[in-house]
Amino acid sequence: MARCPIPIKVKSKDRSRLEQFLRAGVQQVRVVLRALALRQLARGAAAPRVAQALPLTPKAVRQIAHRYNSGGLDRALYDKQRPGAKPLLDDSQKQRIVAMVCGHPPEGRARWTVRLVAEEAVKRKLLPRAGRETIRVLLQSHDLKPWREKNVVRRGIGPEVHRENGGRTGRL
Repeated sequence: MARCPIPIKVKSKDRSRLEQFLRAGVQQVRVVLRALALRQLARGAAAPRVAQALPLTPKAVRQIAHRYNSGGLDRALYDKQRPGAKPLLDDSQKQRIVAMVCGHPPEGRARWTVRLVAEEAVKRKLLPRAGRETIRVLLQSHDLKPWREKNVVRRGIGPEVHRENGGRTGRL
């Protein structure tokens, strides 16, 4: 049993906007396909016929028609704005982690590693949980590489950290 055609009445103002849109320059492919489908639906074509002419499914064509009937031309052509994922760390958590990395590493460690930063951040209750990739991206965004010996500036660096090495002079 075939579905009954969707009654769609495209306003003359919207038809002119559609034609103008299709004559315009570079647009997103999905938006152009939706505009072409809507134009054919406005001319009285059924959804399966439109789907044969365009690389769309009949269901997608019907959805375009329903969206036009419920929300107008912009709703039929464009997707709704999506919220995206919320940030894993807020600004104060980022600042605390960066400050921790700029300090001395824990006892028994010569320098910070990404894994060590993640573990210490959880241990010091700066975060409820922390993944290594999140910490890596945070450190990279601040251009910090604490696993390198002379990368992080720390207050009160003692003479035991810098020593003469291979002809290069430093503090003793």
